[in-house]
Amino acid sequence: MKKLVLALALIGMGSFAMAQTTPQDKQAKRAEMQQKMQQREQEHLVQMQKDLNLNQSQVDQIKALHEKRKAEMQADFAKNKEDRQAKMEQMKQKRAQMDADMKQILTPEQYDKWQADRKAKMEQRHTMMKDRKMNKSMHTATPDAK
Repeated sequence: MKKLVLALALIGMGSFAMAQTTPQDKQAKRAEMQQKMQQREQEHLVQMQKDLNLNQSQVDQIKALHEKRKAEMQADFAKNKEDRQAKMEQMKQKRAQMDADMKQILTPEQYDKWQADRKAKMEQRHTMMKDRKMNKSMHTATPDAK
């Protein structure tokens, strides 16, 4: 029981710490990510030029092709944004309905325990996804030894 209380306290403190990010932090992080992506794209293009022995005309054409593809993907993303938001809203409503139904079925103690378990599982999934993302970025950041 002590372990459960301690784990929930640590999760709560971690959630509180994560909630302290400001819009300026998000903008700075987004700008940093964009800069890293541009640098990664440039490095990839240079590596392709070396590996495939491309001339400057080919490099320019590939760069233009990448830019065109990126613009198309951004347009698709924007086009599907409304649909995604509607689906998210629908999921929120279903989750709220499930919550209300569970509140009717369970006793107050059972409901509180169910809520705590659900929150702990959600934090665990979030941590796993974050770890997977970190591992993925670590694998892509290292150059291949050929």
